[in-house]
Amino acid sequence: MASRLNPYISFSGEAKQAMEFYKEVFGGNLAVHTYGDFGSEVPPGYGDKIMHSMLETVGGFTLMGADNPPGTEHRPGNNIAVSLSGDDADELRGYWDKLSGGGAVSVPLEKQMWGDVFGMCTDTFGITWMVNISEQRT
Repeated sequence: MASRLNPYISFSGEAKQAMEFYKEVFGGNLAVHTYGDFGSEVPPGYGDKIMHSMLETVGGFTLMGADNPPGTEHRPGNNIAVSLSGDDADELRGYWDKLSGGGAVSVPLEKQMWGDVFGMCTDTFGITWMVNISEQRT
């Protein structure tokens, strides 16, 4: 297997709901493993929390996520976003509609000065997404 780089998102107790939401958005196969799946020495309240999950889509996306490990602080920030880009406008607009629905749009999905259609939103789980639809250049 070749090396690959994947977004890995940390959550504070809502990883299962978030990853199921992303499966609805992107489709694909979602594998979910709880802390309880890996033994009996699980801290109280963590048996059903997500230790690791991975969504692999037919389109080739891989998105991973988990609830923060016991004893660690969940510190969401604004220093990272997940970017979706390509030239399949219908597919990308479909992702945009689902990701931005119920969330907050910071940049509307519209034609930008560089010629592409671009938008940025934060979904209901606090994750920032950038969608860029490349203009067909001849």
